[in-house]
Amino acid sequence: MLDIGYSLSRRHPDPPQTDYRSADVRALRHDLFCGDVYLADTVTDDEIATPRWGWVPVLDFAWALCDIAERLDRDPLGSRAARPQRAELDFTESTDRLRFDRRFGSVEITADWQDVTEPPLVVRHEELRREARDFLHDLIEDLTDMHDGLGDNPVVWELQSRFTRA
Repeated sequence: MLDIGYSLSRRHPDPPQTDYRSADVRALRHDLFCGDVYLADTVTDDEIATPRWGWVPVLDFAWALCDIAERLDRDPLGSRAARPQRAELDFTESTDRLRFDRRFGSVEITADWQDVTEPPLVVRHEELRREARDFLHDLIEDLTDMHDGLGDNPVVWELQSRFTRA
């Protein structure tokens, strides 16, 4: 079972004057809600986590993860495709990336900062898609509880409608 989580940073708080109701895409994806993220297999206890950077925009991470799950499903053969389908999630403040390699129905996830001897995190594609969408919606619920006006932001509405819960 895939678990995706986050923690918000106290070192990189949002600017106090932020109007979350009208924040644009750039602010929502790159400037707000910084912290750290992880992906974990609850059965094998394998985990990929950012190394306490504190500056990862967690909403952007959730958004990008949903995009990647869709991108990995573009081959018309879907889970029958033998040709690997690849995607990367790059972190804007560093050269580090998460790499996603799908072959058939499984996705291998690796991180540049991991030791090369560590095995990749392996999940089923449909589980990645479902958990990424659930994580996005749970994160938005948490953030709207913390930040007045965020739930009224049209960008957030569009994001929730684009990636509905599975």
